[in-house]
Amino acid sequence: MKKVLISFLLCFFPLNVYAYASKVVLGGENIGINITTKGILIVGFYQVNGKLQKGNPELQIGDEILKVANEEVDSIDKLTTQIENNIVNDAVVLTVKRDNSLIDVTLHLNKIDGIYKTGLYVKDNILGIGTLTYIDPSTKIYGALGHEIIESKTKKMVEVKTGNIFESTVTSIKKSIDGVAGEKNATFKYDNIYGNILDNTQNGIFGFWQEQLNNNDLIEVADNNEIKLGKATMYTVTKENKKEAYDINITSIQDYNSTKNMTFEITDEELIAKSGGIVQGMSGSPIVQNNKIIGAVTHVIVDKPINGYAIFIKTMLEKGDEISKIN
Repeated sequence: MKKVLISFLLCFFPLNVYAYASKVVLGGENIGINITTKGILIVGFYQVNGKLQKGNPELQIGDEILKVANEEVDSIDKLTTQIENNIVNDAVVLTVKRDNSLIDVTLHLNKIDGIYKTGLYVKDNILGIGTLTYIDPSTKIYGALGHEIIESKTKKMVEVKTGNIFESTVTSIKKSIDGVAGEKNATFKYDNIYGNILDNTQNGIFGFWQEQLNNNDLIEVADNNEIKLGKATMYTVTKENKKEAYDINITSIQDYNSTKNMTFEITDEELIAKSGGIVQGMSGSPIVQNNKIIGAVTHVIVDKPINGYAIFIKTMLEKGDEISKIN
């Protein structure tokens, strides 16, 4: 009997094949951010007739109201209308999302001076500022912030229903001091929209850039192994719409978590004089070393605000590429 040798060719395919550009448009511009949330967020409670009305079972800060009497609601106006139209025995049934579970809650209402009081503080919109990090010229996907947007009262990541980024002008800066992070103050020009917001992720916000690209601002993307300790440059806006370069030092390179891949300190005396260090609104400010973009500012170290954390640019680009393929 002849022996037959059968060989098998095993092919291994990478789980993730990224197609972002080797050069991107350098960011640094200040942006306004507007997000309409998927659910209506409960951010607090107020007393009605001397007590808090939290429903049965109890509603919690951070719950997202999705339905009233089994009818979907996607704005505060619709929430109000649906509650008014579905009150039975001075109560209404809400469907809320909590930790990825849906819960039906019966909320009892009190009628005062002809108006039903819910006892709830809610919001369906998030407004803020940040810094653009990059635009991928091949996909027109942009990345900004370098970290997720958290609702300030619920401390939870915001789920995006719709959103956009738009022109924002820095009017002043409240300086950071040891123990207290400062912030940029800005005005908004809502009608000058730069792009939409597709997703709010741990690595930043991402969407499609709608304006014409300036290819004169293209810069090479650094591999993570090219990043070195020492001198680098941060780009951000401290006055009006003028993007400027400021000196920093990379002090460590280590994966602390998905948004804290490097630490750095500001060495630029001009920036320290203007802002006291890193302030809110600088998140997303791109960092350049040896003529390549290496990352973006994400967090201030509050006890010493000239120090902060940064994310690898490749981490942001990979997330942006994932989002471009989905959309």
